[in-house]
Amino acid sequence: MPRYRLDIEYDGTPYAGWQRQAGHHSVQAAIEQAIKSFCGEEVSLRGAGRTDAGVHATGQVAHVDLARDWSADKVRDALNAYLTMAGERVAILVASRAVESFDARFSARGRHYLYRIVNRRAPLALEKNKAWWVPKPLDAEAMHEAAQALVGRHDFTTFRSSHCQANSPLRTLDRLDVGRSGEVVEIRASARSFLHNQVRSMVGTLKRVGEGAWTAADVKAALEARDRAACAGLAPPQGLYLVAVDYAGT
Repeated sequence: MPRYRLDIEYDGTPYAGWQRQAGHHSVQAAIEQAIKSFCGEEVSLRGAGRTDAGVHATGQVAHVDLARDWSADKVRDALNAYLTMAGERVAILVASRAVESFDARFSARGRHYLYRIVNRRAPLALEKNKAWWVPKPLDAEAMHEAAQALVGRHDFTTFRSSHCQANSPLRTLDRLDVGRSGEVVEIRASARSFLHNQVRSMVGTLKRVGEGAWTAADVKAALEARDRAACAGLAPPQGLYLVAVDYAGT
């Protein structure tokens, strides 16, 4: 059966997350329904990252096997047509043929996330549900400095959800950068894989540093505590974006 790679963009606001869930609408289910409408096949789509409810993507990747050898452009255009007709906030950016061994999840060598904070006194109008509104002034330089304590291989128990199903809390964080452009503070995180709620937990902690309530030493101490109770807080999902997934040869 021909295997297709799908590069996907979505607004996570109306969805219960990426993963199909009984009784809730998900991004995965929306695309699977579009595939069924297109070619009549009931498929199980595998995605590179299981984003939570309200989390967005500009670079999610998934793969699917179809019975017929369709052209990649036909797959992209047909799925987008059915997604649009269904009123979904999902777009297939690229569809491409993939080798049989390609697996959107297990072949991934790196995942990249962006977290956006709008730091101003006025509430959000145009960017509501697309960023975290923080009215108290943030020191982005202090946040970046503190973030470096988290880069490297660590036990991230403090920064993962109590519901995380990963076998180990050990992860290697390749990048955690904080920068400001006007009123927007951006946090960029890169790793081969992340624990459940890891990025949002790190952002919530760095926000406390930006407000002056915590120091870089406090962040390091929280990491070393290996205790979820030591986390300063969980950032809301609206500001988080899965922006890219790395694979060999791409």
